[in-house]
Amino acid sequence: MKNNSFRIISVYVPLIFVLILLSGGCKKTPNPIKFQSGTFPDTVINLEGLNSAYDDYNSTLPVLGNEIPIIFSSNRGSSGGQFDLVTGTLTYSFNQTNGRFTCTGSMSSDPFYSAITGHANTTGNDFGPYSMFGKDGYEYLFLASQVSGGQLDLFYERYLPRNGNNLPVISGPIAITRLNSSDDDAYLTFNSAMDSLYFCSNRAGNFDIYVQPDTVNTPLSTWLGQSFSTSYLVDSLNSSADDKCPFIHKNIMVFSSNRAGGLGGFDLYYSIFRNGKWSAPYNFGPGINTADDEYRPILLYDANYTNLLMIFSSNRAGGKGGFDLYYTGVAFPQ
Repeated sequence: MKNNSFRIISVYVPLIFVLILLSGGCKKTPNPIKFQSGTFPDTVINLEGLNSAYDDYNSTLPVLGNEIPIIFSSNRGSSGGQFDLVTGTLTYSFNQTNGRFTCTGSMSSDPFYSAITGHANTTGNDFGPYSMFGKDGYEYLFLASQVSGGQLDLFYERYLPRNGNNLPVISGPIAITRLNSSDDDAYLTFNSAMDSLYFCSNRAGNFDIYVQPDTVNTPLSTWLGQSFSTSYLVDSLNSSADDKCPFIHKNIMVFSSNRAGGLGGFDLYYSIFRNGKWSAPYNFGPGINTADDEYRPILLYDANYTNLLMIFSSNRAGGKGGFDLYYTGVAFPQ
């Protein structure tokens, strides 16, 4: 009997030990994720790493991602004189454990985008870059450059999207003959369907926002190079003052205006496209606008965030000098 009892105990003691380990001997590691989605902060923050003692404004973001190139206009290279396109990098992240958001900007000498901006810059002022991917497989960079007559004309460059370390083969800058007039034409943007193009011009005296419809049936580069065609005022957006710098994301347009009723100088406004028409503009209010100038807003969408990131420029107090680039999170009614 003693031998049998020993055999039974020697079999079941290790088994009981294993069961203890499986059932409660190992504590579960708590899930560190407390925030499923990020939120861009709704305070206005200076992008210090991109700004200088001169004027830095008119930005565009060629690609999306947590570390992205940013192209903007600056007159730092001439100590406050001529404006050229320059390149930086925007990096942002959201900590899903503590909810902390960080965003930094720094100047960059990335060969690919430095080649694009270097090829675009002229002997005059170069403003308002706008980047997009065309349906023809090319990437486009649009800008407004000062020509020999003194006015701003719209131009574009076309090149294949980045592929490894290869430098771009660039066509342009090519004048957009379909849109350019003898006055100032600048700040081009497309709607989300890419079948209508918006820009601003002072051809009627003050700056207004115009639209050119029906771009969808002709290859984009062909359409841009066609003979001059009349553009149409967007009545619901314009005022008797200057309305400039439109930028569209889905059904939202943001722009700058010095119309009556603002907080002073140029303010930022937004409009929502509903039932085939742009709504009357809404002022972003004192959380974003100041008594100084707020200028050329653009919007960035990231599926991992609950709102949009808006980048704009302002000459408000507290910056490095002249116009600086700022960012803030924004949300819009549906």
